[in-house]
Amino acid sequence: MENKPIPVVAVFDVGKTNKKLLLFDQNYQVVWERSARFMETVDEDGDPCENLESLRLSIFDALHEVLRKHEFDIRAINFASYGASLVYVDVDGKPLTPLYNYLKEFPFAIQQQLYNTYGGETVFALETASPPLGSLNSGLQLLRLKRERPDLFRHIAHAMHLPQYLSFLVSGQLCADLTSIGCHTALWDFNKNSYHQWVEDEGLVHVFPKIFPGDTAFESTFLGKSYLVGVGLHDSSAALIPYLLFFQEPFVLISTGTWCISLNPFNETRLTMSELQQDCLFYLSYLGKPVKASRLFAGYEHEIQSKRIADFYQVTIAKFRLMEIDWGIIACLEAEDHLTELKSFEKIDLQRYDNYEIAYHSLLFHLVKAQVAATRLVLQGTAVSRIFVDGGFSKNPIYMSLMAREFLDIEVFAATMPQATALGAALLMHQHWNTSTIPANLLELKLFTSHNIS
Repeated sequence: MENKPIPVVAVFDVGKTNKKLLLFDQNYQVVWERSARFMETVDEDGDPCENLESLRLSIFDALHEVLRKHEFDIRAINFASYGASLVYVDVDGKPLTPLYNYLKEFPFAIQQQLYNTYGGETVFALETASPPLGSLNSGLQLLRLKRERPDLFRHIAHAMHLPQYLSFLVSGQLCADLTSIGCHTALWDFNKNSYHQWVEDEGLVHVFPKIFPGDTAFESTFLGKSYLVGVGLHDSSAALIPYLLFFQEPFVLISTGTWCISLNPFNETRLTMSELQQDCLFYLSYLGKPVKASRLFAGYEHEIQSKRIADFYQVTIAKFRLMEIDWGIIACLEAEDHLTELKSFEKIDLQRYDNYEIAYHSLLFHLVKAQVAATRLVLQGTAVSRIFVDGGFSKNPIYMSLMAREFLDIEVFAATMPQATALGAALLMHQHWNTSTIPANLLELKLFTSHNIS
């Protein structure tokens, strides 16, 4: 007798470097996973960017592959991806430009003209909860096209953030989502809870599709099979969803990856200019509520500097992965009193360290000092009793032990929630396909103290 296919929700988790399709069963366990094929290309200026066509094909290739596996019955599909990236499509839904890299250099004159028109840089940044970040303020990317390429701009029928474009590929539905709009885009006025006046004045509102709630599901078909398709989510906001479902007491989540983002969904105090200048901002949750956040490029820094240390001492990076903290090394580093800001580690001559263990401890010390400063920005004014760290750094004993020492009055946990970003996107589809209760054991916590693990 043939077994019945397992009902599943499929989630595409599209990061800058890792792109995956995951299938979750009704208990939200991963029952199948595939890494998607992707390629980089360059835009018209020769700057590196995502290959949008390769990404589109990989989505459909993955769906074709999983549909051939008769042991699974896909009931719903959702998407989570990095933000600050817009896809511009014509009336037929075809992309008109490359997917510009959010690190692409942005023309200073366009940015300053916008700020000057709407009260100056400080006022504008506070209203939009968007520090001046150039192309990372994705709304400015669209303004740039209007200014520099008006002929192309006239052919833009719709502008969608990447998560919603991926959803559109499968559902055929045009939509916008608050987790993407509220992600340092310079599009949203957090005081008025609507698009900022400049978006209206520039005639851009009509380019953005209708905003749908984050837990919306569209009915769609693919290869003759019916599905419910989610609107897609900004990845950092998706990673927060399981914690919001499981914990009611105030907490901070530090989601670590290329960017390490401290998220406090219990802090709605107004942003100050000082906070903005330190890369603190608001995100919007899938419920449309402000989430105070601070960002640090620590994962990227760790990757680059770990490789530098490994190359210098002629060891593999694997040597660092299970290294336990040596408090004696930490004491010596502190005594040397040479530790400065995160950005300065790259300037340190590695010859000053006797071995790779000391050098790696120093790198982590730098990273944690910077992380603590960033996290404290979102702690102020809230009675947070727990900090959860998920992602790559949660598995690093040196990082976690140093974090616990810095926050002696707060419990610091390494949170093991496999595929937290994808899981968040999956859980938002729960009501549409899954009649079972969400299991309470999806999250494993490990409490760290300054000198031991319990």
